[in-house]
Amino acid sequence: MTKKERYAGVIDWFSKNMPVAETELHYNSPFHLLIAVILSAQCTDKRVNMVTPALFEAYPTPEVMAVTTTDAIYHYIKSISYPNNKAKNLLGMAKKLVNDFGGQVPDTLKELESIPGVGRKTANVMLIVVFNKPAMPVDTHVFRVSNRIGLTNNSKTPEQTEKELVKHIPTKYLSKAHHWLILHGRYVCLARKPKCEICGLTQFCKYYSQAFPPTLPPNHDQQ
Repeated sequence: MTKKERYAGVIDWFSKNMPVAETELHYNSPFHLLIAVILSAQCTDKRVNMVTPALFEAYPTPEVMAVTTTDAIYHYIKSISYPNNKAKNLLGMAKKLVNDFGGQVPDTLKELESIPGVGRKTANVMLIVVFNKPAMPVDTHVFRVSNRIGLTNNSKTPEQTEKELVKHIPTKYLSKAHHWLILHGRYVCLARKPKCEICGLTQFCKYYSQAFPPTLPPNHDQQ
């Protein structure tokens, strides 16, 4: 199977079987989504969604958060992974939005990456979810699933994975493809034990073809 055929098959399967694919993080404004994405680093969306309602109520805008303290923010996010560092980043993020962007979340990769706590993945998430711009955020799920299926050639870094996916996935599918791969990795193509028995992508998957090679017919060696 050529790479072109593999990509075509995977995109076609997802288009038919997962026509609706979107973030599982809860939010009600670009500012609140940015908070949620920063908190989701090395933490589950489920845990983040448990924490954010009270946090969003306490800090409805960047202006309100910008004048609080890291200790106050920590109180709301202490059950999240790395709460001390994330509290500092959230405060820095709010101040940056107020001081440099008029209290608005910017819509370019360069500007987003200038914000405390915002790396390339987080910036790309904001671009595709809020601003509907073509991008490919690469988290651990996207990185693992892309390599496993064979969409990438053993990419060593998220940026290598991003470049290869962007190269081969048509622009109109990019934003949705990010969610396809995340959700597939979260619920089917698990890190420790992928659920190949319920996966609809096995005919296109390099991992599956290597782990479960076709069996020879009976008495094949005698024919």
